Amino acid sequence: MPAKKSAAPKPVEELSAREAKAEHARLEVEISGHDRHYYQEDSPTISDAEYDALRLRYEEIEKRFPELQTLTSLTRKVGAAPAGRFKKVRHAVPMLSLANGFTEEDVADFIDRIRRFLNLKDSDKLEFTAEPKIDGLSCTLRYEKGRLVTAATRGDGTEGEDVTANVHTMKEVPHELKGRDVPDVFEVRGEVYMRREDFLALNERQKKEGKQLYVNPRNTAAGSLRQLDAKITASRPLRFFGYGYGQVSELPGDTQFEIVQALKRWGIPTNPLIVLCKSPDDMLAHYRKIEERRAKLEYDIDGVVYKLNRIDWQDRLGFISRTPRWALAHKFPAEKATTVVKDIQITVGRTGALTPTAVLDPVTVGGVVVGMATLHNEDYIKGIGGDGQPIRGEIDGKPIDIRIGDTVRIQRAGDVIPQVLDVLLEKRPKSAKPYVFPDKCPACGSHAVREVDPETGKADAVRRCTGGLICPAQAVERLIHFVSRNAFDIDGLGEKQVALFFEKGWLKEPADIFALRARNRKIKLEEEEGFGEVSVRNLFNAIDARRKIPLNRFLYALGIRHVGETNAIRLARHYQTIDALKAALMRAKPTDEDYEDLTHIGGIGEVVAEAIVEFFKERKNRAAIEALLKEVDVEPMEAVARDSPVSGKTVVFTGALEKMTRDEAKAMAERLGAKVSGSVSKKTDLVIAGPGAGSKLADAKKHGVKVITEDEWFKLVG
Repeated sequence: MPAKKSAAPKPVEELSAREAKAEHARLEVEISGHDRHYYQEDSPTISDAEYDALRLRYEEIEKRFPELQTLTSLTRKVGAAPAGRFKKVRHAVPMLSLANGFTEEDVADFIDRIRRFLNLKDSDKLEFTAEPKIDGLSCTLRYEKGRLVTAATRGDGTEGEDVTANVHTMKEVPHELKGRDVPDVFEVRGEVYMRREDFLALNERQKKEGKQLYVNPRNTAAGSLRQLDAKITASRPLRFFGYGYGQVSELPGDTQFEIVQALKRWGIPTNPLIVLCKSPDDMLAHYRKIEERRAKLEYDIDGVVYKLNRIDWQDRLGFISRTPRWALAHKFPAEKATTVVKDIQITVGRTGALTPTAVLDPVTVGGVVVGMATLHNEDYIKGIGGDGQPIRGEIDGKPIDIRIGDTVRIQRAGDVIPQVLDVLLEKRPKSAKPYVFPDKCPACGSHAVREVDPETGKADAVRRCTGGLICPAQAVERLIHFVSRNAFDIDGLGEKQVALFFEKGWLKEPADIFALRARNRKIKLEEEEGFGEVSVRNLFNAIDARRKIPLNRFLYALGIRHVGETNAIRLARHYQTIDALKAALMRAKPTDEDYEDLTHIGGIGEVVAEAIVEFFKERKNRAAIEALLKEVDVEPMEAVARDSPVSGKTVVFTGALEKMTRDEAKAMAERLGAKVSGSVSKKTDLVIAGPGAGSKLADAKKHGVKVITEDEWFKLVG
């Protein structure tokens, strides 16, 4: 039977308000995860083309349903927040992203939008610069009186990471600008990258030394720039192209092209392929020229960037959320090839995600030999998309899946991680069987589960291992998290030490940290390279200093999914002691009072509650916690404003507050020692109601809970 065409996602214009809200929330979680992988971890898990498609649909939903756009919406954000390992730098001028175009029609629309916005006549000429879109890491260099004072990554566009020491090791970046016309303050915006030739040479050295090979130049450049040890950055062949500016005391020209020429004149490396285009035909001709030369360039690119040349017009056009109206990234199409799936392997990431990978007959795609390709998740293997519809068509009424032995088409979209696209059914072996995705972690045997969104009833695309504390695949990263600054904060026990101790077999779970001193007679740590008697003594003293720890830091250190610092504080304030928390969570079930009590904690919804309960339900996690509690004393949550009238009370805010935002109200209540809940139950002590309060008032009446106004709340708390 011939395969049916893949069912397309429901068009945005046909979505109901409820459907749009659910899909908007789902896309926000998915895109945020991809942003974290790309910007913080330098390890993207999907292609640029897939990411762009997710972003486009998210933005289309917000255009049709503007009420879904909030101050924290992804359309107002760029990248991901800094990872926390470096000092933060707040950008005086935000470092924004670029809107994408994929066709010549997109470029024409871009130009037409500019004409309409500026109310230009057909006779008014528009000029654009066109330059290769470098696949690297965005960076800003701040020069004061011509001297480099700060270098920072883009981060989330508002705050980046201070990488000044690392940038100082890059030979191409001048410490001082040349010329008499250098402004007092000038921030150079540009891209840090690595040439292909240098990347291959670096991997050759890694291979000779028996070390792990790097994936691609972009990730390697980003990881090299973000090293805590500047000596490592200095050993990497990083390069820089300047293309624009941030905060400046004055501009060296009236056009984009003049500014690039000034950068070059001052000693900043600029791309020689930047040209000035006087018509749309010039722009597309340069795009095609760059596309033809792409494989022969020394560096990776994924498109061409167009920028309106006149700066005064750029200023008038301004920005739309996270992108400038005056610039466009014209992306290249993905490259494809055909090969055979030899095997499907499952790897477990540091967050417990089970990720399937296709082992392929090696094939060349875009000049690179590919032997592995991502399969994303189990639904992707089954041929089901995020909307539940077939993504590769159907055969005999079932979605077309991917099986071992299948001949498939793969693509390197955005030159990142290859992915399997289509299956050539006519070449499928008769012996090929549907792939059964494991429901147990292949690394530790713990349950592997898919979270379910209570509002939509939809399962998360990723299956995750629940054995967080005992899973060897997650162990090193979780131990690093356990000793990190906002968790146990053990001085002298960082990433390198944790990795070494784990490799030696001295650390397998958190409790082992506190047994190191006792075991040192056998281990003899002071005899290890890099250690001495003094450093070992200091390490053991630092460990002993953390044998007492507040409940919220203890919870955060456990690395429970969805339990960051904020949720750890919420849980600690609610349960007060580790014994009360353990007792409630170990017996909690979705239908009982303990589970309901958990979901009523402000900020703790169904998804978070399920993750917490699942963590405590895992026998091996409980054993690891009990072993840890024999070594440490968990102190009750520090009392906050114990003498306030609402200390220890559970309060609910509802309706429209007029004197402060809902977030401010919750923060005030928590500072005063109150517990803030998201819903009314018989355990609620007080409801503060503003105009428009609805069902929560009825719930308060049903449970006999006192209701007061916002003014009465202020009078109560003084």
